[in-house]
Amino acid sequence: MNFAHNPILPEHIFIPDVEAHVWNDGRIYLYGSLDIKGQMSFCSPVHHVYSSDDLIHWVDHGVVFSLEDSTWAKDCGALYAPDCAYRDGWYYLYYCVPDGRCGVAKSQSPTGPFVDVGQIEGVWGIDPAVLIDDDGQAYLYWGQLTWCHAAKLKENMVEIEQDTICTPLTVEEHEFHEGSSVKKINGKYYYLFADTHRHGNPDTPDGRPSCLGYAVSDHPMHGFKYCGVIIDNFGCDPGVWNNHGSMEQFNGQWYVFYHRSTYGADYSRHVCIEPIYIDEDGKIHEVKQTSSGVGAAIKATERIHASLACQLRGRVRIAGDPEDAYDLVLAEIANGDSATYRYLDFDGEDTFTIRMRADANCRVELYLDGAYHADFKLPASEQSMTKTVKIPAITGKHTLTLSWYGKFETAIVQEFAFSKEN
Repeated sequence: MNFAHNPILPEHIFIPDVEAHVWNDGRIYLYGSLDIKGQMSFCSPVHHVYSSDDLIHWVDHGVVFSLEDSTWAKDCGALYAPDCAYRDGWYYLYYCVPDGRCGVAKSQSPTGPFVDVGQIEGVWGIDPAVLIDDDGQAYLYWGQLTWCHAAKLKENMVEIEQDTICTPLTVEEHEFHEGSSVKKINGKYYYLFADTHRHGNPDTPDGRPSCLGYAVSDHPMHGFKYCGVIIDNFGCDPGVWNNHGSMEQFNGQWYVFYHRSTYGADYSRHVCIEPIYIDEDGKIHEVKQTSSGVGAAIKATERIHASLACQLRGRVRIAGDPEDAYDLVLAEIANGDSATYRYLDFDGEDTFTIRMRADANCRVELYLDGAYHADFKLPASEQSMTKTVKIPAITGKHTLTLSWYGKFETAIVQEFAFSKEN
């Protein structure tokens, strides 16, 4: 597809837990976990790095570190969320494994390969994050739930000063769950994390840390005041559970990087980006999940993959299509389900085409910005069929919602597009 959109990487690549960094070459680099398509578990035993000079075209630099490269964690099964820091000609990759132990590897290139230095003594808890302050002092953050800790890193960047270990955030005061990420902006320290304020305690059946919340302080290790939510990925998938991401400034604009689940599960998570805005008083405005991402609204005339939906309601989820082992589709659609695409750009289009199948007759309804616009019926079909219908002309930028109704047990949608009648 030739437009900027979410997710930002090809549909078969699942990179969650992203830490974004702009190094001295001006490119932006993404360091994240790697989920396996359709696999019902978190992460894989390897880390990739992706980079871009425009946030649209991304280079996969391949495997930069794996458990096989570790000197102490080869049998741990998976690599969880990493972070990276640069000092004196070396890039330091901070990684962790499911049991909570953390390690560090280093390279003279931001894209590795990273050579393992070893386990970081005194650090116990997932999702390491690192900050190098203006005076050169480096700090390491890590943990989950009550294991939210921070400490000063020694000059060698591979050991912590254990007598400096402290608790910058708490479950009680900040509703911290996991996913530390710390940036210094205009003299203030911004701590991003998976936040349970909005959807409850993850120890309860419906509790989900799906928000990226943030807290701000004048000090890198204490005094953080909770300030709100930057983005909430709730509704991206019926099984979504967590969120983990970061902020980075690129070409003068700040962005939030986060992930969205697929397959009706906690897993197979895609990396997404939204632009964010920071007020003069330091407040960050919450942004919505979008399909268009960092680019302009998606042209309605494009062949739009159904899997670009940014909000789902009901049983419907983004998953693999049995007819095509590569592409993702909207799958397991049930009566009353809907999918939302934010934002599409229209220029008088008056024809709608959709490719889908359903095991019984189905009615498809189109809504613009929540208001009904048109509907049509689709006959039952065991194979995917293309249906083209006339609709009232549309102009301008809109949020599109598709809804499905009928006595069908399940339906699958591959793609759709709008056009002008000749």
